[in-house]
Amino acid sequence: MPELSLDRLNKLLEPNCLEVLGGFDCAGEPEFPDWAHCLVLLGPSEPGFWPHLKAQPEWGGPDPVDNWSRRVIGRLACDLGGKARFPFGGPPYHPFYGWALRTGRIWDSPVKLLVHDTQGLMVSIRGALILREVLGFPAASKPCETCVAPCLSACPVGALTGARYNVGACHQLLDLPEGADCLGAGCQVRRACPASQGYARLAEQSAYHMGRFHRAG
Repeated sequence: MPELSLDRLNKLLEPNCLEVLGGFDCAGEPEFPDWAHCLVLLGPSEPGFWPHLKAQPEWGGPDPVDNWSRRVIGRLACDLGGKARFPFGGPPYHPFYGWALRTGRIWDSPVKLLVHDTQGLMVSIRGALILREVLGFPAASKPCETCVAPCLSACPVGALTGARYNVGACHQLLDLPEGADCLGAGCQVRRACPASQGYARLAEQSAYHMGRFHRAG
């Protein structure tokens, strides 16, 4: 088997419309296995992720996105002799927010949601691989450094600002006709991010996640 590299890993991910979002060295850290050398975060690669997911056997069953992620990423981890971790299935939950901040490609945005260098506020982490190999992870520039932060004022009811996330106000908006745009196309705060606008995520996918969020609330 060829030596694992970031390029080869991304090639292995392509058939399932996933990509490496970032990663970091974790050798010697007690929360990881003693054989581990790095952790890699994985997320959807666009365009194409949503149609691919809807064609999978998990679609139509309970929790199709999470169950698909568990199957695909779990199988890849086994094939590579590593371990998979997921941001769901708890409590307890793995510290994905903290892991993301260590990658050098994902940061806390002005509204405290994670922001990715190429996916903006649309970034979605489907799982992580803990690997035996030493992989080099390039850093990137935080998109917020040259941005006027339209995310801070994008919410029609001010539910999401730099100071707090008023979940109740968000759900109240989604119950009203004025919230139809958020339900049908995704959170206006996430969509206001210039980096998000360069990422080809379908409105249908955002609507699916908004609907699940609202029903759960």
